[in-house]
Amino acid sequence: MSKPIYILNGPNLNRLGTREPEIYGRTTLTEVEASCREAASGRPIVFRQSNREYEIVEWVHEAIDEGGGIIINPAAFTFTSMAIMDALKMFSGPIIELHISNIHKREPIYHRSYVSPVATAVIAGLGTNGYSVAVRAMSDMIGGPPAGA
Repeated sequence: MSKPIYILNGPNLNRLGTREPEIYGRTTLTEVEASCREAASGRPIVFRQSNREYEIVEWVHEAIDEGGGIIINPAAFTFTSMAIMDALKMFSGPIIELHISNIHKREPIYHRSYVSPVATAVIAGLGTNGYSVAVRAMSDMIGGPPAGA
C-alpha cells in the first residue's frame, strides 16, 4: 500500500467560503477536501486543518514517519513560523507549498515565506483549484500506483 499524501492547512482556512471571498473564493474547505480525494484517484490522503501552530508541527512529524509527500498551505504561518519550517526540513519526501492567492501580488508582508526554502515546489494564485493540481503533481512526484490499484 502506498504512503498517504498529507494535506495540511493552517489558520483561518476553516473559514473558506465565507472569508474574504473576493480573495479566497466561495469554495469551502470541505469541498476542497472532496476535490483532493477525487484528484488522488484512490491514493490515500490525510487532510487536516488547524489554527494551532503546534498541531501542524505534530502532523508534519507524523508525516515524517507515515507520509509519502506533504502539501501544505500554512496560511499566515507561512510568514511567521520557523517551527513549521524546521519540522518540514526533517521530511525526506517532496513538499508542495500551496497558496490560494498569489502571495507575490499582495502586500509586501506576504512576500517572505519561511516554507519556500524547504519546499520542492510552490503553487500560488490558482484559487482552490490549486489543491487538485498539487495532488496530481504530488502523485507524480511520489510515484507508484494509488492504493488498491
